[in-house]
Amino acid sequence: MSRYDTALKYFNEQREETEARIKNGIEQYRKGRAKITVKGADGKPVSGAKIKAVHKKHEFKFGANIFMLDEFENEEKNGIYREKFPELFNLATLPFYWKTLETPKGVYRFGKDSCKIYRRPAIDLCIEYCTQKGIEPKAHCLNYDFFRPAWLKDAEIDEHKKALEEHFRILAERYADVIPSWEVTNETFNETFAREAFLDKYYSRFYRQKDFNEWSFRTADKYFPNNHLIINDHLDFGCMRSLHGEFFGQRSPYYMEIERMQSYGVHHLDAIGFQYHCFFKKELESELAVTRYNPGHIFDVLDTYALLGKKLQITEMTVSAFGGEAEDEEVQAELMRNLYSVFFCHPAMEAIVYWNVVDGYASGGKPGDMSLGENVYYGALCRFDMSEKPAYKVLRKLIREEWHTEAETVTDEYGKASFRGFYGDYDAEIIYDGRVYTKPIKLSAYKKNEIEIELQ
Repeated sequence: MSRYDTALKYFNEQREETEARIKNGIEQYRKGRAKITVKGADGKPVSGAKIKAVHKKHEFKFGANIFMLDEFENEEKNGIYREKFPELFNLATLPFYWKTLETPKGVYRFGKDSCKIYRRPAIDLCIEYCTQKGIEPKAHCLNYDFFRPAWLKDAEIDEHKKALEEHFRILAERYADVIPSWEVTNETFNETFAREAFLDKYYSRFYRQKDFNEWSFRTADKYFPNNHLIINDHLDFGCMRSLHGEFFGQRSPYYMEIERMQSYGVHHLDAIGFQYHCFFKKELESELAVTRYNPGHIFDVLDTYALLGKKLQITEMTVSAFGGEAEDEEVQAELMRNLYSVFFCHPAMEAIVYWNVVDGYASGGKPGDMSLGENVYYGALCRFDMSEKPAYKVLRKLIREEWHTEAETVTDEYGKASFRGFYGDYDAEIIYDGRVYTKPIKLSAYKKNEIEIELQ
């Protein structure tokens, strides 16, 4: 039986109801009506003005990690990466891993001239690139215990908290005004599923305390009061290892953890992040498809967590091809189309962050060695030679063509016109009395979209 039959089984079986929900959800939650009034220089309404609006950038966040910015083995690849990234993405996840950010103690790798660490480009370099390309930077993350610095290895709890709070303060002072969103904690359920020997080696005394998440979010609120704060974990979609991903609705561990944090007075938690990495052996795919690639199950998870009243994000996503054969790449692309559509249509979802852009440069492996680390899953969007896989092309077609608006309208006698389109940034061209005027406009899910244009 081919992967077309096994990996796509549940999408194919539920095609009619899934496509109906996708279509209705996108129309209802990702689009809105722009109400435009055009006035002349004298302030009077202009009748008969032709308006053409072209969608340039989504309000919804489509992202990826930017860990390979200027990290490739030659400048040709670095240049291709710099050009391909903004073709798909308006959000970039930056590597704020404390272990590789403050090394040694008291010395931060912020500046562009910082020492090189593979897959950890300097933060200022990332910010500069994002600013140039109109990409929103996102921080990953403030408190990831697994990646705390070596000099904190044997720290007592109070010492650890003191150092961590100072770390928060330093980051906020430098970046709170330029990075809107911050993941506060990451993968805090590892202890439940890891072996004790593994924990003794890698996790801190503070990590085992019941207030780990609460303290982290309260401290983040102190230093990042105006930022978007996110919790991130890898449970509930049917996850990468067999012990993970058991979904029990509102009795799921991740759900109850967030509910408990809220009951303990953690109010500044803006979004719930889910990792969606398909890191499992290829031979297990047909078994795991019942949750992993099942639209009914995915909608159930999203609908349940939406009850907590927070926005949702897919914070890390990998759809494995498991190899470079044509069928494997085509199945990866079809899964991408289906999964992105399901996530995009959900009313609570605000972002989808794919993880690696180029095969052969994933965590745990040497560049180009597809037998090591996460490279073995062939989960990126481009091949090692930077050529586009079908998954890249599918994502570009969705974002740039299918989920795209180009509208034309004409003002009435009161100078009013309207159009319905995807939320985001537009270039508007107004033609009136033989002249052409251009103006950027924004259509947003978070405002009334009453737009006034004055022709000067």
